[in-house]
Amino acid sequence: MNFDQILSAYKTTACILSVETYGDGRYGNIRIAAGNKPHCDEMLRVMGRPFIPDSPYEQYLPQNSNFEDFCYRSAILGQPMHSYVPLPQMGLWLNMFLLPLQSDREGVGYCVYIYNVTPEADSGQRADVSAETSAAVLTTCIKLRASDSTREALQEVVEDVRQICDSDHCCILLTNSAERTCTSIGEAIRPGSGLPTIDRMAENGFFDVTETWKDTIGDSTCVIIQNPQDMEHLKEINPVWHRSLTAVGVRSVVLFPLKYNGKTLGYMWVNNFNEENTVKIKETLELTTFFLAAEIANYQLLQRLEVMSSMDMLTGVRNRNSMNAAVDDIRNRRVTLQTPCAVIFCDLNGLKRVNDVDGHSAGDRVLKKAAAILNEVFPDYEVYRAGGDEFMIIAEGMDEEAAAAKRKQIHDLAAAVEGLAFSTGVHVIRGTEDIRAAMRAADEEMYADKKAYYERHPDRRSR
Repeated sequence: MNFDQILSAYKTTACILSVETYGDGRYGNIRIAAGNKPHCDEMLRVMGRPFIPDSPYEQYLPQNSNFEDFCYRSAILGQPMHSYVPLPQMGLWLNMFLLPLQSDREGVGYCVYIYNVTPEADSGQRADVSAETSAAVLTTCIKLRASDSTREALQEVVEDVRQICDSDHCCILLTNSAERTCTSIGEAIRPGSGLPTIDRMAENGFFDVTETWKDTIGDSTCVIIQNPQDMEHLKEINPVWHRSLTAVGVRSVVLFPLKYNGKTLGYMWVNNFNEENTVKIKETLELTTFFLAAEIANYQLLQRLEVMSSMDMLTGVRNRNSMNAAVDDIRNRRVTLQTPCAVIFCDLNGLKRVNDVDGHSAGDRVLKKAAAILNEVFPDYEVYRAGGDEFMIIAEGMDEEAAAAKRKQIHDLAAAVEGLAFSTGVHVIRGTEDIRAAMRAADEEMYADKKAYYERHPDRRSR
């Protein structure tokens, strides 16, 4: 075969790849049989040495199992291939085409590899996918935007993706390295497949498995395991994940990271898929995860904003806005109180004096200790910071005796902390008593308790 003659027809960077095949779906060495002048010039520029024909491809190009699969499909199966992918290790984008060639050698196939590298992504190339894939991804985007519940929409999306891939399992998993946790926000399992849910897998230290994925993906955009040969390769490079997969009967996997602004939010994968549609599945997941990552980042941002709007950032308890919302829900009967219900007010004694004498940092430390005590006493209830040094608890199902015991526990724990003292007031709601009236009664009792405290300790009153 006259490689030079074939390559002379291409003005852009091109080379001819040879792929050894064993006839049973497995492939062997992949070599760069020859290259045109733009290819040779590029190799000299990048590698700093001349290109030598018939060299193993990994001597000049990043070794990548997904790329090898594309080479096999083109050179051995006769499929024209195209992909547009990032090269994260180089901060570049690769646009590549593989065109099959008729081989004149037994057990060896050939294809032309045409490629172009650019520093910026081309949105037109990213959108250049089949009509079927475009329709599927468009449907996904519409569902994400049309639903009032992101979690419900994601659940619907993963079931759609599972069916498109004809897979046993599809999951979206968020990971948190700081807390060493992984959380499923969408999962679909084929009935009768026998695969466990991600929650069951997470019980056995599954986060440790997810930490290995980054290295396994390496410089690629995803991991594709579609046959026993790939699974054996995974066993060599990532035995931890291999054991996890084989233990639950997984034979094939496509795993994509969910990346947004350079940060990995989590992963999406399908297990035991229809290997005949691997390229279509990769194409679908590649585009789907691009949109999903943006949607999930927005979802996480809204969650953080919701937390910030309802939490007191200093003490970690609920803030006054959250307290007012809870009271309004009770008053407007959106929430029905379980009675008896104890309304408990707690006010710090001497906080102003601490701020004036020792500084506001010391006062902040006292507030944090106070909140920690209240969280310890009321682990099953929300603690609200009603004001600067005032806290409130609405304890449904708590009667007078239980409230008195909690009140004593508050004072006992505070007495063990130097400089910390509470004034408390309690009122127990029975029947249909108004929550606002109960709050006023508890507040009045608290101020009576505070007055008595300063009568006993006049030196602690701020001046």
